[in-house]
Amino acid sequence: MSIISTVTADWLGLRQGADDAARSEALAAQAAHLIAPGPVVIHDLGSGTGAMMRWLAPRLPGPQHWVLHDGDHEILARRPPGAATDASGRPVLVTTSVEPLAELAEHSLGGASLITASALLDVITLEEAAAIVAACQHAGVPALLSLTVTGDVALDPPDALDETLRAAFNDHQRRAAGDRRLLGPDAVAVIGALFDTIGWRVRTERTPWRLGPDDEALFATWLTGWAGAAEELLPDLAAETADYLGRRRAQLAAGALRAEIQHEDVIAWPR
Repeated sequence: MSIISTVTADWLGLRQGADDAARSEALAAQAAHLIAPGPVVIHDLGSGTGAMMRWLAPRLPGPQHWVLHDGDHEILARRPPGAATDASGRPVLVTTSVEPLAELAEHSLGGASLITASALLDVITLEEAAAIVAACQHAGVPALLSLTVTGDVALDPPDALDETLRAAFNDHQRRAAGDRRLLGPDAVAVIGALFDTIGWRVRTERTPWRLGPDDEALFATWLTGWAGAAEELLPDLAAETADYLGRRRAQLAAGALRAEIQHEDVIAWPR
């Protein structure tokens, strides 16, 4: 798998509150039930600054050892100070592995109790998703894959350009990036089908961001990126998109704009 990160530590920090509020408590509880007793080893793929670990570790038994895998050593180095703790309040052991997922061999996940990822599936390809499923199958342990974008967006109040931008953004997310065709909003269906092919059980939960006036910095950043990606695909929309962003930013500044941005969490485990 060759995954090139385009995210920044600042963006990861900005979105962490919305991510934490959205993640599925039900699937986290199921993961805690499925993992084998004893020392728990979690491999987190595309870990960024470790947000998944900080949220999930207190919901799992211990003692825990987290291995954070990411191809960007600078993002890993921006992991906030302070230890995550398990369900009993014990600090977890953390090690990092700076490597592209393309170089992550199946045996690298040996001894895992759980494999996790967050905000990853929609930016990988079918081949990369199949490689993740193969690694999970080789390890023979559950996988909890969080916060995959589905493409569903609802803005309140609605605007005549919303649907055009939504469709263009989703097509942009399915774009070819070099020699890679990204899964985008099809990712949850694709990964579910791949796990089904190997006979694993799959459960999903909707995990939306719900943004409003209290989330102005994140909301404004997301809105600019969402409309900008749509415009990149449909450059003839540039003037309309600029007017749209002006309207939406004014609504946001007035505390009159809200959005539900849909994601899904997935858990898969052997039968």
